[in-house]
Amino acid sequence: MKKIALVLVMMVAGAVNAQTSSQIPQVTVTGEGIIRVVPDMATITIGVNNQGNDSADVKKENDKAVDAVLKYLKKSGIDAKDYQTQRVYLNRNYDYDKKKYYYSASQTITVKLRDLTKYDALMGGLVESGVNNIQGVEFESSKQKEYETQARREAMLDAKKKAQEYVMALDQQMGPAIMINENATSSYVPMRSMAMYDKAESGGQRETMAAGEIEIKANVTVGFIIKIKPSDALIKE
Repeated sequence: MKKIALVLVMMVAGAVNAQTSSQIPQVTVTGEGIIRVVPDMATITIGVNNQGNDSADVKKENDKAVDAVLKYLKKSGIDAKDYQTQRVYLNRNYDYDKKKYYYSASQTITVKLRDLTKYDALMGGLVESGVNNIQGVEFESSKQKEYETQARREAMLDAKKKAQEYVMALDQQMGPAIMINENATSSYVPMRSMAMYDKAESGGQRETMAAGEIEIKANVTVGFIIKIKPSDALIKE
């Protein structure tokens, strides 16, 4: 009986606390922090594709091309930890026009380029060494963690400012934060064009890359207590 009574007391106390918490005057707002920076790194996804009628020959040609690409990356001074094979395929396909089967072999490699000024030379060398598929470029910042911290701070300040505006409109005072939730992780969004060039055959310059500007975002939801002012009205007996 004592155990049952204790459980009942705890349940009642929990219910009272929950009800009291829900009755605390508060304002809940979202805040966003955005840091815009020019990227100084990029992850390039490249591929080597080969096709033919014999699976062994196709794989052999593909392996030969990939070997040349990896040797070029090493020769270019790219650290071994900055390039990695992502996918390897050897597929049997059917050509409905020619009514026969053929084989395709491919490998996908990601390369982290830590100096964007070397982009043109690197891409030219990769194509010459055997790359025949460039799947994409993702721009990054070497100070990602630092900018994420700044974005979170800006998001909190934005939330505080919004909450103060709401509370002041009610002629009340804002108390401490009682709840903080991070709603979204940081993300990259291309913003402004920053062109990279190489020499064209005509003797001029040719635009080959737009690194742009990236946004690093933080989004939070924050709840603040509202301090209710005592009424100025006189209570008449």
